[in-house]
Amino acid sequence: MIIYVSQSRDHEVIAKLNRNVHNLHAKLYPKYFKEYNYNAMKETFKKLVENNNFVFLVLKDHEVPIGYAWIEIKNYPESAFKNEYKSVYVHQLSIVESQTHKGYGKKLMNEVYDIAKKNDIDLIELDYWYENMAAKEFYKKQNFKKYREFAFRQL
Repeated sequence: MIIYVSQSRDHEVIAKLNRNVHNLHAKLYPKYFKEYNYNAMKETFKKLVENNNFVFLVLKDHEVPIGYAWIEIKNYPESAFKNEYKSVYVHQLSIVESQTHKGYGKKLMNEVYDIAKKNDIDLIELDYWYENMAAKEFYKKQNFKKYREFAFRQL
């Protein structure tokens, strides 16, 4: 097996790899998420890959894309409320459904950690939907800790 991670701006590949995570969101929260539409995702990611603050990592096995991570280098300026700091924010991480539970998510996250270190950043941030138990367990294994919670009230 030749498995590697590289940065990519190939919006078509990223749009395809987005399918698994998007389908999970649509299944868990159909009120908020539309059904996966490759053409719509392709057009969306075509614009997103142009943002220089975003980094897209694609995981390949023998040149076949099997997963991706979408991260952002965030700069938080000093304010009356907070000190200045930087973080790497993980927007999405997705592995093709047939390739889950093989350590590929961990491989992508290790690349995220390396990017943070290379940019002198010591904070990785992310969020996931409350009912996404797979994400909750995965990030727990990656030693993520909660430091903020979001709540809502439906009227």
